[in-house]
Amino acid sequence: MDLELSELRAFTVLARELHFRKASEQLFLSQPALTKKIQRLEEKIGGPLLVRSRRRVSLTEAGRVLLPTATELLRDAESAVAETKAAVEGRAGTLRIGFGIASVSEILPRTILRFRQLYPQVELQMRDMSSPSQLSALLDGRLDVGLLRMPVANSELSSVPLFREHLVLAAPFALSHSLKRGLSAFRNRPFIFLPRSVSETFHDHAIDLCQRAGFRPQIVQEASEMFTVLNLVRAGLGVSLVPSSAVRLRVPAVRFRDLHMKEALWTIGIAWSRNSEKQSLISHFVAAVRSIVRAKSKNV
Repeated sequence: MDLELSELRAFTVLARELHFRKASEQLFLSQPALTKKIQRLEEKIGGPLLVRSRRRVSLTEAGRVLLPTATELLRDAESAVAETKAAVEGRAGTLRIGFGIASVSEILPRTILRFRQLYPQVELQMRDMSSPSQLSALLDGRLDVGLLRMPVANSELSSVPLFREHLVLAAPFALSHSLKRGLSAFRNRPFIFLPRSVSETFHDHAIDLCQRAGFRPQIVQEASEMFTVLNLVRAGLGVSLVPSSAVRLRVPAVRFRDLHMKEALWTIGIAWSRNSEKQSLISHFVAAVRSIVRAKSKNV
């Protein structure tokens, strides 16, 4: 026995109005068509749902039992259609976002806040991953979008550049006087690095800059969080190379210096799979990120 939503809707409207003409007008049906729908429903139920007379219509006991369940089924059906339509339009669903150390300090948090205001029905899942790991996850479907180092050289992925980032030298206050002499002045100093297991590209980039300055850094300590790295610098355990965005962490007694090396620059972008079935949802997130980046650039 299959109950049709149109039959249940006809029954609930008639049960509320208890008047065939008023119910048929609300349903945009003729009275004979409404009568047929009620009769088909009664045949499936196996008994009368309403008592009809010339003067009034009333519910039978079976009708009173069916009414709350029918109302709930119709409400659930309407909710299911609305939620599914929202997912098709990119206003609902789940978005899995990969990010690295250079995007987490400002751009990503502001984007998340903005996106949740615009699309409260979307669940956001965020994963801290290196750029190579993000690329792999985008290709095998474990991520929907990634905030990573450019360029993205894969025909299966689309990407958009967002902003430039650069490495800066971080040193404890006691070594402030040496900062103006540049990176080479720290060739004999201990360094604190993010481990390569956290970010291959960032770790290798920092090593390369030191080698371009004429030395290989003596790494005495590694830490997986940028805030921890800066606090170890603050404690005098060594110096470090960090993204310029790390300055905003405002760790006291740590001083920063631009390297004035073109090799210190890189581009952060957003990437996603061309084959993803979440294109509408992804496009909304890409638009949110780009609006945050534009607003930031205007305020710089």
